[in-house]
Amino acid sequence: MKIAFFTETFLPKVDGIVTRLTKTIEYLIKNGDEVIVFCPEGCPENHKGSKVVGVAAMPLPLYPELKLGLPGPAVSDALDDFKPDLIHVVNPAVLGLGGIWLAKTNNIPLIASYHTHLPKYLEHYGMGMLEPLLWELLKAAHNQALLNLCTSTAMVNELEKKGIRRTALWQRGVDTDNFKPEFRNLEMRKRLLGENEDKGSLLIYVGRLSAEKQIERIKPVLEAIPDACLALVGDGPYRNQLEKIFENTKTNFVGYLGGDELASAYASGDIFLFPSSTETLGLVLLEAMAAGCPVIGANKGGIPDIINDGINGCLYNPDDNDNGQESLINATKTILFNNDKKEKMRLAAREEAEKWGWNQATLQLKDFYIKTLKNCD
Repeated sequence: MKIAFFTETFLPKVDGIVTRLTKTIEYLIKNGDEVIVFCPEGCPENHKGSKVVGVAAMPLPLYPELKLGLPGPAVSDALDDFKPDLIHVVNPAVLGLGGIWLAKTNNIPLIASYHTHLPKYLEHYGMGMLEPLLWELLKAAHNQALLNLCTSTAMVNELEKKGIRRTALWQRGVDTDNFKPEFRNLEMRKRLLGENEDKGSLLIYVGRLSAEKQIERIKPVLEAIPDACLALVGDGPYRNQLEKIFENTKTNFVGYLGGDELASAYASGDIFLFPSSTETLGLVLLEAMAAGCPVIGANKGGIPDIINDGINGCLYNPDDNDNGQESLINATKTILFNNDKKEKMRLAAREEAEKWGWNQATLQLKDFYIKTLKNCD
């Protein structure tokens, strides 16, 4: 099968969407398929045997790490040369709309997938009044597709409520070979602690440092547990504000980590805290769990699909009157102050992650492709 992906988010950017796409492409190629990717310029020319076509792009003003591709004649020419059996548009924006138009004008079966909960991001950038309009635009784009894939049951339900039709769940995946408990390491733990003394309570966060991630919600946890230290792994536009918010707390801004260093960071923490309530899935939670790190996430969006509360981690309630402050503190104390429970959660977290390999997720996607093509015959 020949698949053409259109995505505004791809290498060299690092996030959960890119991880899913790169792993999907890798396993599609391994299973004998051909892939071409259209994405913003600055990308590599190929990835794991797929051709990658960079498209002129401009950064989104409020979200500069997201570049909006502007498809031109070269995209149409490359698509004609490749002759795909199917087009898969990821998070349709400007480049994605180009993919939708090319699918329709060339009578190529179209699948779309929803990964970033952009309507919910708007309120964190002072533009919440535009949420209904954005949903209408997303509905118009997604309803052009023969199938709309979501990465959690919560997102399937929400898209259906918003009028987006023909939805299905694309199962989660995680690399359980690269992320594992054996990578726990004293040197990495010291690096995560920075200048802070190790008193047995190292909290970690991995991800983009941006407003919608609600990282500031961790500060009351540090105030309530004086011995706790926090390592923020990642970078982003909100870093300067976060440095001010966490000033005079035991917080270390580590910056980006990748590869073996990232795997070791996950495994070397005591709890992985992920306060965001805007996640469609939360891939970093699965990576932390694969590393045997107990996790705490919001009881909202796609996260309850991953966390079995009290078994492989804890859920907190972000919509409580105090923005979930007390709930997040209690969840953290529940794990930190009970070593037996913490160790059981480490084992349960790894056990849950082992159920979700990338090959299985890609085979499920391939099955969606095959059924979609059959329905077009």
